[in-house]
Amino acid sequence: MGSWKKKKKVILKEDVSELGKKGELLELKAGFFRNYLFPLGKAQILTPLAFREMRIEEERIEAEKKRVKEEAEQLARIFETVGAFKVKRKGGKGKLIFGTVTAQDLVDIIKAQLQRDVDKRIVSLPEIRETGEYIAELKLHPEVSAKVKINVYAN
Repeated sequence: MGSWKKKKKVILKEDVSELGKKGELLELKAGFFRNYLFPLGKAQILTPLAFREMRIEEERIEAEKKRVKEEAEQLARIFETVGAFKVKRKGGKGKLIFGTVTAQDLVDIIKAQLQRDVDKRIVSLPEIRETGEYIAELKLHPEVSAKVKINVYAN
């Protein structure tokens, strides 16, 4: 093993806490690589083939992220062109309604009107306890959100 230098360039095969994420290129002490990362299969020495594979994987991941963001933007356009979602609740005195309009109510209405499944955890609503017009925000992607109008009526 005379070819070992003090430092080695390695590629991580998986996330390693305190060190880096999968696919990251690092320069580490040879002993740490040889005695810890390599036996556990967490890293490999940088070779031209491994480097090429790493680049291909990065490009695939970037393309997937771009596709997901484009889908979210398309969904945001659909939500914003729909107009307002109408919610009917049993009315109380004046503008008050019985109960509140929740994120789950909005998710059910979206599913009924647009045939789209939306996770209620991405919906942020103001507290709705009376009739009127409200704006809800749907966080479809870390960089894409859509605002939808909700009209609450008492019957």
